[in-house]
Amino acid sequence: MPDAFADLVGQDEAVETLRRAAAAAAAVLRATGEPEVAGGTDPGGGMTHAWIFTGPPGSGRSVAARAFAAALQCVHGTGCGECPGCHTTLAGTHADVRLVVPEGLSIGVNEMRALVLRAASTPSGGRWQVVIIEDADRLTEAAGNALLKAVEEPPPRTVFLLCAPSTHPDDISVTIRSRCRVVPLRQPAAEAVADVLVRRDGISPEVARWTAAATQGHVGRARRLARDPQARARREAVLAVPRRLTGVGAAFDAASALIEAAEAEAEASVAEVDAAERAALEMALGAGGTGRGAASAARGTAGQLKDLERRQKSRATRAQRDALDRALVDLAAFYRDALTMALGAQVSPVHLDTAELAEAGARSWQAEGALRRLEAVLTCRAAIDANVKPRIAVEAMMLALWKG
Repeated sequence: MPDAFADLVGQDEAVETLRRAAAAAAAVLRATGEPEVAGGTDPGGGMTHAWIFTGPPGSGRSVAARAFAAALQCVHGTGCGECPGCHTTLAGTHADVRLVVPEGLSIGVNEMRALVLRAASTPSGGRWQVVIIEDADRLTEAAGNALLKAVEEPPPRTVFLLCAPSTHPDDISVTIRSRCRVVPLRQPAAEAVADVLVRRDGISPEVARWTAAATQGHVGRARRLARDPQARARREAVLAVPRRLTGVGAAFDAASALIEAAEAEAEASVAEVDAAERAALEMALGAGGTGRGAASAARGTAGQLKDLERRQKSRATRAQRDALDRALVDLAAFYRDALTMALGAQVSPVHLDTAELAEAGARSWQAEGALRRLEAVLTCRAAIDANVKPRIAVEAMMLALWKG
C-alpha cells in the first residue's frame, strides 16, 4: 500500500511522531481553514513551525524530512502516498516545497536570504510553505543568522525542516536548536535495510544482506553497492589497502591511488550535470548569435560563466570529499573488524569478504595495534572535515597505518 513514509527504514517512533503532527495540522486546517502552528517547541506532541532531524549518515534524515513534507501537503493529512500533494512533494516538483541541498562545502548567506524571502509567500496550494534544508550543519554563520530570524518570527504558513548529524553546537547553533522540535533517528538495522532492498528494489536476498552489512545499514550506499559494479570495484580497491602497506613508498602510492580514485569518481558524477548547466547558460545568453549585438553580448557573458565555473568547482570539491569519505568509512570498518576479532568480541564482521584478512591482522597487530589503525582512519576523516587538504591528511593516515 502506498505510503509517503515507506522509504524511512527502521524509524517507527519517528514516523509515529511525524504522523501525529501532520494529522494535528490537517485537523486545524479542516476546522478553521487556516493553518496554526505553535512557535518554538511543543512538548505536547503537536505541530510546530521548525523541526530538526538528527542521526548518523544513512539514518534517513532527508528521507524523513521529505516524507513529513509530503504528509503536510497531503489532502488527507496522513502522507497517503497517492494524492497529488504526496506525489509532487516526493518527486521534488511541489510548488510550495523548497529543497536546499548544498552543492559546495557550505550554504551561503545570499542563498539563505533569498530562500527565506520566498518562503514568506502565501502557499499556492493553500496549505503550507515547506523549506527543507539538507546538511544544515553546512550553514555559514551568516546564513545561520539569516535563518534564525525567520525561525524566530516565522510566517504563519511556513514550516522549516532542518537535517543535521546532531544538535551539537558544531552542527547547529544553540539558538536555532532552541526554537525547533528535534526528531532523533537511529542507524537502521542491516536486516531492515536488506528487506527494503529485496522488497522495493528487487535485489536478491543474498546480495541485499551482504551490501546492507558492508555499508553498516546505510540505505543509499547499500543500494549503490548492489547495483553498481564500479562501486564494488572501488570498495575492493580500498579494502586492499592494508595488504599494500609494505613500506614508506607503498604508503605514499596507496595515498595517491585513494585520492585519484576519489577524484575520478567525483568527476564522473558531476560531468554530465556540469556540461548541461554550461550549455543551458550559454544558450540563455545567446551563444552562437551573429547579429549586431552578438559581440557585446558575448563580452557580458564572461562574468556569468565565471560564476558558474566557481559553483561547479565547489560542487566538484564536495563530491571528491564525499567519495573519499565513503572510502574511509569502508577502511575504518575493516580495522574495526580486526579490533573486534583481537578482543574476541562475539559480533559479526562488517566486511564478510575480508574477514580472513582482518583476522590475520588481528593476530599480527593485537588489539592495541588494531585500535591505533582505526584511530588513524578516524583522525583522517576529522582532519578533512576540518578543511585539511585531503592529500596531506590521507598521506599522514597511510604512514600511520604502515607504522602501526
